[in-house]
Amino acid sequence: MSVETYLNHPTFGLLFRVCLIEENQELFATLYAQRLFFLVTSGGADGLLFEPVGRGDARILLENRLRMLRRAGQHVELERLQKTYKQTFQ
Repeated sequence: MSVETYLNHPTFGLLFRVCLIEENQELFATLYAQRLFFLVTSGGADGLLFEPVGRGDARILLENRLRMLRRAGQHVELERLQKTYKQTFQ
């Protein structure tokens, strides 16, 4: 099952969800170029907060998430995220 999540950024247009980082934080990238990354925090009175992150920082966030999934034994999610990692960063 593939569930894709999209957000509309007020300046950069359509973003797609790369992965969950923490409970209320997700990593998103611009849909077409996949060159701009945003750490999106949800919840609270502010709604959604978009924090731009560099490609290197986005890669580190994704690698940390992969390690966490490996330690937790979540193999299905790990395989899906490894595919996303390869498509995005290699």
